[in-house]
Order: sequence, then C-alpha cells, then structure tokens
Amino acid sequence: MQAFFTPAFARLRERFLTPLELGRHRIRNRVFVAPMAGVTDRPFRLLCKRLGADYAVGEMAASNALLWATEKTSRRINHDGEPSPKAVQIAGADPDMMGQAARFNIDRGAEVIDINMGCPAKKVCHKAAGSALMRDEALVRAILESVVRAAEGTGVPVTLKMRTGWSAAERNAVQLAQMAESIGVAMVTVHGRTREDKYMGAAEYDTIAAVKQAVGIPVVANGDIDSAQKAAEVLAITGADAVMIGRAGQGNPSLYASVYHYLRTGELRAPPSEEQIAGWLHEHLLDHYAFHGEYSGVRSARKHIGWTLRGLPGAKVFRERIHAAQTAEAQLHTVDEFFAQFSQPQRQAA
Repeated sequence: MQAFFTPAFARLRERFLTPLELGRHRIRNRVFVAPMAGVTDRPFRLLCKRLGADYAVGEMAASNALLWATEKTSRRINHDGEPSPKAVQIAGADPDMMGQAARFNIDRGAEVIDINMGCPAKKVCHKAAGSALMRDEALVRAILESVVRAAEGTGVPVTLKMRTGWSAAERNAVQLAQMAESIGVAMVTVHGRTREDKYMGAAEYDTIAAVKQAVGIPVVANGDIDSAQKAAEVLAITGADAVMIGRAGQGNPSLYASVYHYLRTGELRAPPSEEQIAGWLHEHLLDHYAFHGEYSGVRSARKHIGWTLRGLPGAKVFRERIHAAQTAEAQLHTVDEFFAQFSQPQRQAA
C-alpha cells in the first residue's frame, strides 16, 4: 500500500467503503462517473455501470422547455432501461425554468436531479448559466430553492455540481455549499478549479477540503483524478465522501471499478486485456448505433474509438481507416479487425 494509507486514512477509507445514502438510493461504489457533454449519453453510462460503476450523471440538459422536444435534448434525458439511480443534470439561469425542468424530468423517471454550476464553456457562461452562476449568489439561492421545491414530496434528491469559484480571487464554494445544504440539497460535487481556470493547470483540493469541513451533507471531489492512487490521495487530502472522474474515464470505463477495487483492497487491479477491451467496445458500439442512429452514431462513435485505442500498437494507422468508414457495419468491422491482431492464435503463430 502507498504511504498515504495512514491510520487516519484507514478511518476515512472505512467510511468510503460504506454505501452512500442518496435519497432512497444506496450507492455501493463511491467512484462516480462525471457528467460530460457529448460523452455520458445513455450507452456510455450503461457501459460504465456494466463494468462496475454504480453512479453516473447524464449529460447537461437545457432547462428551456422549448428545447425539451428536440432530438438532442430528448436523447440527453433518455434513461430508458438504465439501472438506478438515474441522474439527470439540468442547466439554466432562470429559477422558474429550472424548477419546471426538474419536475419535467422527475415525471419522466429521473431519480436524481443535479444542478450544473460547474460548466466553464463560453456558450453556457454567456447565458449566465453553468459556473457563471457562482458570481450571483442571490440567483443561486433562487435556483436552488426552485429546484428543491419542485422535487419536494417526490423522494427525488437534488444535488449540485460546482467549481471552487469564478476566479482565484472569488472562491465562494464554501458559502454556496452551506447555502445549498440549508435549502435542502442532498449532495455537493466540487471540481477543484475556478471557472477562470477552465481545464488548465492542476486542480487544487484545499477548497474541497474546506467545503467538506463546512457542511454535513456528502461532498464529492472532482478534478484531475486519473488513477486509483490519485483517487486515494485526493480522498486523503479532502476527506471527501466520494470521488468523481470525468476525462480519465474516456476510453477507459473500467477505471471506476479499478479505483474502487484499490480503495477496498489496497491492491492495483490488472489493466483489462486487449480481448476484454475488444469485447466491451464491440457491445458499446452496437448500443451506440442503436441509440443515435447509424449516420450520427458512426460519427459520434469515432471519439470513443479513438480514446479506447489510445496507446495501443498500430492505433494511429487504424484510426485513419476507422474515420474513413461511413457505415456502422464498416466501422465495427474495422474495429474488430484491429483487435484481431491481439488474439491468442495470432500471437502464437507469430
């Protein structure tokens, strides 16, 4: 075990390995899948859950009712057949719209409503939504109250994902977390960067630790967690109740279960074999095509394939062939052909 598995961390680890209560849900694996636009659609969430993650938040969905019937938003809030808890993230800057969006999604089967105050994207922040909201604490209060009120009596918990603040000079995550708890928010996730940082530089965890000390509700640490050892380190620094992993899970969906295994046993799990990767990628692509349709599915699958092949021998040449494939059948055949080079008979023949 690493040096940070101290007696103090052992006590923290014991709590970490106890299922987390979120409303009526008991989440066994406290290594969460972060919401990522264009990534955490239903097929990806199902893949992560099949491979061992218990909790995955869907892509950010607009609170504007005019967009609910659009194909893009309909897909983002589609949780059909997904194991509980089904978590929908909503974004917007109008309290009434956010409340209506919460109720709309609850009526459609959402089991957790997550409020986005963490997205740093310009197209979101220019509408005063996402992490831009952190500059207006009065508006934050109005939104939290509206969403919590909309979920009242349904048994659906409301959670909040935010950053440490708007800028290094305006870190107010502690104050907002305390506000959220007083209003009835059930859990807070903090990404260890300000909005100004976007995804640059290194995440800092002192603010997350301060949030954990300031509130009694579960606090989730997010930002730059890319390995089992880093997850343990972040838990030791922050005292958080769970960790949330985003970009490091792209193309590596077994990471969530691997982190949990390490925190549970103190031992690193062997990385998946090429045969195992080929198996889950094949299943994921079939699900992806069925969900998005062939034309859109082939194009949106390219990034998932690229992430998965990253670092494997010969991936660069095959990536060009995969990008040239225009049908689901051709793309899937090319992927299967790539992984065939790792099969045991071929290895023995070589």
